[in-house]
Amino acid sequence: MQRLLALLTWLAFPVYVWQGLGVRRRTTRMLPARGPVLHEIPGKAPPVTLLVLGDSSAASVGIEQSEHGLAARLAGLIAERTGRAVRWRAAGFNSATSGQIRDHVLPNLSADPWTHIVLAIGTNDTKNFHSLPRFKKEFGGLLYALRAKWPEARVVWSPVLEFTRAPAMPPLLGRILEIRATEMNRMGVRLCNERGAVPASRLPITNPEAGFASDGFHASEAGYRAWAEHLLDFVLGDEAA
Repeated sequence: MQRLLALLTWLAFPVYVWQGLGVRRRTTRMLPARGPVLHEIPGKAPPVTLLVLGDSSAASVGIEQSEHGLAARLAGLIAERTGRAVRWRAAGFNSATSGQIRDHVLPNLSADPWTHIVLAIGTNDTKNFHSLPRFKKEFGGLLYALRAKWPEARVVWSPVLEFTRAPAMPPLLGRILEIRATEMNRMGVRLCNERGAVPASRLPITNPEAGFASDGFHASEAGYRAWAEHLLDFVLGDEAA
């Protein structure tokens, strides 16, 4: 039934274009947060080395300072939980899709020995109406590339957000994108399980008014904090105990 609904969203493509253009006109384009994208937290050896890779959420778009963003918040929580030193990097890019990260970002990242990698990707694949076969090829290829470059890293993917909970989304547009996001997430979980990555559960959005930035789409400081808290156990795995 869900796959049939996903196919039917193509019939609603004119509505998606019409309402999507309206949202774009009304929404101010936000810039990445200011502040460091690489940082270290002192602690015990051996250090945790954390790479947060992906779209504008990895770049902490929606807030002013990177110290309150996803990578920094997650690094701080890891340091608190484990007592270990944490070296982190945020590699996020506005509007990036899985294919763009695979083809243009990953080849240009130095092969630092990251022990943990968090992927925040898939929202733009969904929002741009990429087909499921295209997402399978591009996101699946990204997973292969990550495993080839960092074979010992723990790779965690954070699934696509719940579009119907984003304040910027008109109800019909949110519903259309949510149907497609459900299929993208199903495929993403399958690919993670097949290709050596860990699919996190979807971030529960319990308070949209506090969790989203002024554009109604990116996370606020509270939203990034909640996101980092949600991902912590998935990132640490057996170390979380």
